[in-house]
Amino acid sequence: MSDTIFQKIIDKELPADIVYEDDSCLAFRDINPVAPVHILIIPKKKIEKISDSSQEDKELLGHLFLVAGGIAKDLGIEDAFRLVVNNGAGAQQTVFHLHIHLIAGREFQWPPG
Repeated sequence: MSDTIFQKIIDKELPADIVYEDDSCLAFRDINPVAPVHILIIPKKKIEKISDSSQEDKELLGHLFLVAGGIAKDLGIEDAFRLVVNNGAGAQQTVFHLHIHLIAGREFQWPPG
């Protein structure tokens, strides 16, 4: 497996507008935002897609969602945001390192896809 752009951001080989970091994850502003607020939350552990996660990732996956909620609260958008996880090329996943999109700041439609 070659390093993805996200791994290079984790390793500080590429710059990013980081909004949160701890021992297990990193969150940064998307360089191609689809909304006024568009943040990517990624685990530092390499998991290609959500369907590749295992029982041992349960705590990490929960942590990613708690971090998303904390970021939303810090940004004052805790009552109006969307979390998106694409799984696989057929779902438009383009970087194969698990990531959660936190998007907000515009009107959303339903269904989303």
